[in-house]
This record gives sequence, C-alpha cells and structure tokens, in this order.
Amino acid sequence: ATRTKSVDVERADSGIGQMPARKWRNRASETLSSLQAWEAHRPCTDCGERDLPVETDGQNCNQRRADLCEKCRKRRTERKESVLEFVNTEASYGEDLRIIKEEFYLPMQVAGLLSQEQLQGIFSNIQELIDLNENFLEILQEEIDQAFDQGDDDLMTVCIGEIFLEFVNMLPAFQTYCLQQSSSVNMLNTLEKEKELLRIFLNVSQNDNTALRRMNLRSFLMAPLQRVTKYPLLLSRIIKATTEYHPDHSSLREAKSRIESHLEHINMKTKQEGNTWTLRSFRQDSKKKREVINIEMREAALKTVGWLREETRFVMEGSLQLAQPPDGQWVKKGSKTLKFQNMQVLLLVNMKRVSESSLESAEPGPVKDAVLVLIRDKNNGKFHLLREPLRLSNCIVSTDPDCDDTFELIEIRREAFVFRDSDRARTHHWFRQIRRYSRELGSWKKRRNALPNIMISTPHTRP
Repeated sequence: ATRTKSVDVERADSGIGQMPARKWRNRASETLSSLQAWEAHRPCTDCGERDLPVETDGQNCNQRRADLCEKCRKRRTERKESVLEFVNTEASYGEDLRIIKEEFYLPMQVAGLLSQEQLQGIFSNIQELIDLNENFLEILQEEIDQAFDQGDDDLMTVCIGEIFLEFVNMLPAFQTYCLQQSSSVNMLNTLEKEKELLRIFLNVSQNDNTALRRMNLRSFLMAPLQRVTKYPLLLSRIIKATTEYHPDHSSLREAKSRIESHLEHINMKTKQEGNTWTLRSFRQDSKKKREVINIEMREAALKTVGWLREETRFVMEGSLQLAQPPDGQWVKKGSKTLKFQNMQVLLLVNMKRVSESSLESAEPGPVKDAVLVLIRDKNNGKFHLLREPLRLSNCIVSTDPDCDDTFELIEIRREAFVFRDSDRARTHHWFRQIRRYSRELGSWKKRRNALPNIMISTPHTRP
C-alpha cells in the first residue's frame, strides 16, 4: 500500500496537469475510434478497395473470405473454376490418349492387322504424348491436393503458369504429332480400303465398344490437335481471373505466349511441307514472326550442340553485333575501327538432372557445359552457323573501362571476338551472363582475377 501511494505522489508531481491528461484521454479515444472505423471498413486483401460488406456471424466463421470485396470474391471463384477446368480437361485428354492405345493400337498389334511400320505411321508418337500427359497431370493433381490440404479452398497457391513452363518441352512432341497428322489420316484411309479385317474391326469397335462413346478412330486421333489448340484459351481464362499481383500472373502470360508461338511455328512448318490444313492461329500482333524465328533458332542450336532438350536451358538469345579484331591493340584505337556485323546469338547451358526417374519432373542440377551459338541472319529459309559453338569453358570474357559499350570474348589459343548490343545496358547484361558461366566452367577459374593476356600463353590471333 505504501508503494502504491508513492507512485501516486510521483504521478501527481510529474508536471502533467488535468488539461493535458484530459487531452491525452481524448486522443486515445479518437485513436480507438479510428481503429474501429478502419476495422469496420478494412481494405480487401486482393485489390485494396474498402467496399467490403457488413460482417455477419456466418461470415465470421470464414474470416479469409470476409476480407474480400464482392468483386474479388467473384474473381477468386472464377479462377478456381478455370484452374479446375484446366486440370479436368487435361485428365479427359489423357483418357482419350489411353483409349487410342488400349482400344486401337494394342488390339491391332496383337491381332496382326497392321505391320509395326504401318502402326507407327498411323499412331505416330502417341506413347510420348501419353507419358508427357501422365507426368504433367500428376504434378497438377498434387498441387490441387496440397492446396486443399493446406486450407486453400480457392486454389490461390496453385500456379498453373509455372507448372506449364516446367513442362514446356512437351510442345515439340505436339509438333511432331501435328506435322504427321495429314499423312497418318491418309495412310489410315488407304489401309481401311485395302484390308477388310481392319475395316470390320474399326466398325465393330465404334458400334459395340462402349468406351469409345460411338466415336471412330479418326476422332480420337484428333485429340492431341484439339488439346494443344485449347491451351491458349484455358490459360487466357485463368489470366483474366488472376490479379496482376499474383505470383503466377507473369508465368501465365509467358506460358500463353510460348504455346501461341509454337502453334504459329507448326502452321508455318505445315505450309512448308505442302499440307493444306493448319492449326488455328491465335497471335495477331507484330511479335508473331519474331517468336516463330526464335523457336527455329533454338531448334537449330539444339541440333548443333547435340544436347538433350530436357537438360538444356536457353539463358539468353537475341541480336548482337560482332567483330573479330586483327590484334589485341584495338582498345587503344577504339571500337570505331572495328567492322561489326549483325549476328543472332544464343547462350545455352547444359544442366545435370538430380533425378533420373523422369526427364520432365527432374530438378535441374549443376551446370555441365555452356556454349555460345552464333547464327547468321536467315538466308533462303534456313539459318547458317557462323562457326562451331564457342564453349565457355575454353573462353575468357573481359571488358575495358575505355570501351564500356563492348566486351571481348577470347577463345584460348584461337580467336577473339568483340560483342556489343545497340543498348548499352543490355550489352552489360550479356557480358555478366557469359562471364558467369565462363568462370564457373573454365579450368583456369582459380586464376580468374588474372588479366586475360597473362593467362594466354600465345597471342590471341586467328590460326
């Protein structure tokens, strides 16, 4: 009791009169009222708007949904429906693929209705598409199940765009199938006329096999074409219902762009081979031709280095200006004395896979190799390599403060190259990326701080 009185005396003598104390109490009351007002009109967690409906006891049982405005609630519902539609239609597509194999391919093979070569001509790479679909669908379903297990009933943690980009290597498999579709149908029509047993088998299957849903083989063979052309539409629906602040928003747009570019590429290849049919075109903007050209360059580069597609990552690609200096004194004379030519350059990295069980689902491991592929401008419909790829493990990359708009790449004991981009910042970005892999892979990396002319035992002139 004595201690309490002492405290009271100290407060009375502290110099705070009755008026300041009353103001303090009023300010505290105002702050509390402000907090209560903010709580009553708290912003939506998705868009930040403050038009939330008044809470009821029923809403309090689901606080997460009460923190959303009506517009964002509707958007989340639409996004969930779009995500589930993507997964469910992928499962239905996979079921059609299995019908093609189990109800047509295997019975025809076991009965000896067609030779193996004829079966290959009709069904193309159907097994590859089945394997890709199973792996893709497994990852999608795992993401859905994990979201529900964690209480994410709106599936906001499911990132379809990121998953699609991880499986982007399935697009060349669609391309192989689509380009062979015309010849496959023609072969089937011819064999059906020539082989009576085949014609009887196909008719009986369509009429009596309930698993086929009264559909014939030709309808099922169209499933991959229908699926690959539906991806942009499904992704567009998810993008429309995904706020731009969502972590998957940019990946969704990139995934949509990649699939659209591949569709245009397939159409172009189809026309080149003289086929009359084409896949539906989805791209109408000026980026269409550039994206198709990028796909062609990647294919040419991949064929040149001979790496597995699943182990290859395209770090950078684009147009650069290239010059080959006659000697090492070009820096003193300046880059204006060099003769530059436009070149398409691709930086490819070969990644080790941590797991060998599945090429598509394996996590990327350490870098095995990195190369720089130099391609001349397209001529007569084909790309031409300037030379064999530059292996960065045998190269030294450097820059000079007096020529900060260029960087030099020296292939040890061979040639020297000077690169630059029209944009100086992009030139520096190219330099940093190439130097990174050159340092990681170079056998001279322990002496990475040494000057290039010290590390080279012979002048870097052309042989």
